[in-house]
Amino acid sequence: MRTRAALLRDPAAPYSLEDIELGEPRDDELLVRIVGAGMCHTDLIPRLIPIFPVPMVLGHEGAGVVEAVGRGITGIAPGDHVVLSFESCGHCARCHTGEPAYCQHFDQANTSGLRLDGSAGATSAAGESVANRWFGQGSFAGHAVATARNVVPVDKELPLEILAPLGCGIQTGAASVLLAMNVRAGDSIAVFGAGAVGLSAVMAAAVAGASEIIAVDLNPGRRELAAELGATVTYDGADPEIAEKIKDRTRGGVNYAFDTTGVPGVAVTALSSLAIRGFLGLVGIGFEELRINPLLLGGGRSLSYLLEGGAVPQTFVPRLIDLWQRGKFPFEKLIKTYPLADIDLAEADARKGDTVKPVLLPQQN
Repeated sequence: MRTRAALLRDPAAPYSLEDIELGEPRDDELLVRIVGAGMCHTDLIPRLIPIFPVPMVLGHEGAGVVEAVGRGITGIAPGDHVVLSFESCGHCARCHTGEPAYCQHFDQANTSGLRLDGSAGATSAAGESVANRWFGQGSFAGHAVATARNVVPVDKELPLEILAPLGCGIQTGAASVLLAMNVRAGDSIAVFGAGAVGLSAVMAAAVAGASEIIAVDLNPGRRELAAELGATVTYDGADPEIAEKIKDRTRGGVNYAFDTTGVPGVAVTALSSLAIRGFLGLVGIGFEELRINPLLLGGGRSLSYLLEGGAVPQTFVPRLIDLWQRGKFPFEKLIKTYPLADIDLAEADARKGDTVKPVLLPQQN
C-alpha cells in the first residue's frame, strides 16, 4: 500500500515528505496505521553517524491501529490499538530467557533500518529501496510494518498519541529505575540529564518511594519540571561541585546514579557521587571514549550500560499505563504534538530543549 512518510535522504538535510510503497505484511508482520510517533534522541543517530542506508524512515515510538496481520499472527487482529516498541529476534538465548532488550541481534533488528534478513520493506515513488524498519517499525509515516514481538496491544479507549512515547524513551527511563536498578523505598538516586528519559526516571523513582531524588540539568526549565515530577532537589549541570554537593546532602553519596547524557565528564561526575556499593546506570548515546580512574570503583561501586531498562514491553508498557491512569506517572506533561509535516520544527525544538518529547501526528494535516 502507499503511505506518506518523512524520509531521511541526507543526514545534513531536512526530512523529505514523500509517498512510499509498503509491501504486504509477511507471516510474522502487521500493518499499523500510525496515530502518533514520539521523537527520541536516538532518531538523531543517522544524522550524527552517516553510515546508515538512505533513504530511511526513522521513528521508533509509534502507536496506532492494526489494519492487517500476517498469517502467522495470533492474538492480534485488525482494529486493535497498539504501542510499538523495540524489535528482537525471538530466538536467541536472551530472548528465550525473557530479556529481549539484550537480544543477540539487537543492533541488526533495531538500528539497521532493515529486517533481520537484510531486506527493506518499502520502495520510493522512483522505485528506490527504502529502509523503513528502524527499531522494527519506522513510524515517521502514515503506516508502518511491525512484528508481534514489538507490538503491545492497549485499550481502545486510551489516547494513542499520548501513549506513543512509551515504546522507548519513557520506557527506558522508568524501567532502568524500576527493573534494571530495582530502586526501592528509602533508596537515593541522582539523575543526570532531565530530558524525556531522565524525567521518566525521576517519576519512576517517586513511584518506587526513593527518599532522595536528585535531578541535574543545564536547563532551568527542565530542573523546574523535574521538581514538579518528584525530584527532591535539583542542581545546575554547570556546577563543578555537583558530586560533592550530592555527597553532602546524602551523607556519603547516592545508592544509584543514572546518566542519560552520554557525555564522559558527566558519567565520571555521576560515578563520583555514588555511595559505597553504589551503582551507575548509563543510557545516553555518546561517541567519545569514557575513561575512569579505577579508584572511582573502590568500595564496590559499579556501572553498566542499560538497554531499554531491561524491559519486556508487553508487560512493562501496561504497567506504565496503569501508573498513569492512577495519577502516579504523569508522563503527558513531557509531550507536545506536531503534524508530521512539521517534523523539522519538532526536531529543532527538541534539539534546543524547548520540547521535552515531541509526538508527530501523521494523520493530522
